[in-house]
Amino acid sequence: MPEWLFFLGFSFLLAHELDAVRAHEWRLLPCLKNLSDTQGRDAFIMLHVPVVALLIWLTAYPPDGVRFWAQAAIDIFLIVHVGLHRAFVGHPDYDFHSPLSRGLIWGAGVVGAAHLALLIILPE
Repeated sequence: MPEWLFFLGFSFLLAHELDAVRAHEWRLLPCLKNLSDTQGRDAFIMLHVPVVALLIWLTAYPPDGVRFWAQAAIDIFLIVHVGLHRAFVGHPDYDFHSPLSRGLIWGAGVVGAAHLALLIILPE
């Protein structure tokens, strides 16, 4: 299984999260949307620390079964994430219209779908 393909999709997601700070994505999230921009930004960034740490640990954890299911779950999220963004396109606070933003979102989804397909077809 080409691990590099998984990490490419994950990297698209991480780059998208950098762009999400620029686009004030916390304004779209029910748990953060009522905070001031400073509070929302800070909470959005800080919430990513434990989440990213956990995802890195799960996807690099030695037992093959844990790694397989963690990578499959992230691949599925990358695909669903495209749909979530499509659902928010008309929202007044949605600011992911640039080619870069769309490329990061769709790149993550496409690579996640490709990796998931290979994970299912060519399990280790």
